[in-house]
Amino acid sequence: MTQPETLRSLLEAVANGKVTPDVALDSLKNLAYEPVGEFAKIDHHRTLRTGFPEVIWGPGKTPEQIAQIMEVMRLRNPVVMATRIEPAVYAALQSQVKDLQYYGLAKICAIAPPTVEPQFLGEIGILSAGTADLPVAEEAAVTAELSGFRVQRLWDVGVAGIHRLLNNRHLIESASVLIVVAGMEGALPSVVAGLANCPVIAVPTSIGYGASFGGLAPLLTMLNSCAAGVGVVNIDNGFGAAVLAGQILRTAEKLNHKP
Repeated sequence: MTQPETLRSLLEAVANGKVTPDVALDSLKNLAYEPVGEFAKIDHHRTLRTGFPEVIWGPGKTPEQIAQIMEVMRLRNPVVMATRIEPAVYAALQSQVKDLQYYGLAKICAIAPPTVEPQFLGEIGILSAGTADLPVAEEAAVTAELSGFRVQRLWDVGVAGIHRLLNNRHLIESASVLIVVAGMEGALPSVVAGLANCPVIAVPTSIGYGASFGGLAPLLTMLNSCAAGVGVVNIDNGFGAAVLAGQILRTAEKLNHKP
């Protein structure tokens, strides 16, 4: 019922007299939010407001709490996702949640079809500077794919070997929006933005030696980018970068359909 097309069908059925107002009211009674035990309130309305369903933040929750939340959400959403799920937590969830998938590198659990077909135009290109940045980059990639966006990955193309990046300029040029993930000094987004004709979302990671201060150094580098058109999300926030990239593509699609 939180999907726009389902809600429209219900309202049309009421208007046509096929469904009584009382039946419709019963269907909508938990539209705003739904309590789960005494520890959570699921925001079912978020899909209608933003186009993206609520996503479960794993750390700080017990496997039992995560399982209960997922079971409530699966009744109203075709895809249910939980982030930052450690392998031990996933092992505990397997016996409690049916058809649960685990994306180990991204540390994401999901109830989803085996293949989520792209629902939107455009492509999100995701680049990682180094192999150590892959968990954050994969968090972005899996989030985007489960949200219905087409993703192109390009890994290990940091500025220390810039020929690796330049040999793949065609992937940069074909993307509609780019997510660039880098630790250490965090220079890759500036370089990419100087080559790209689309928005660039920079994601600093906590990878680096002591002077990187757990990701603060690349964060400041990205905020001070000399290339225009770079937006920056928080340290290690691959999830947030994917949602922002998705919103950019959805806005472009909305503008294309305006009369």
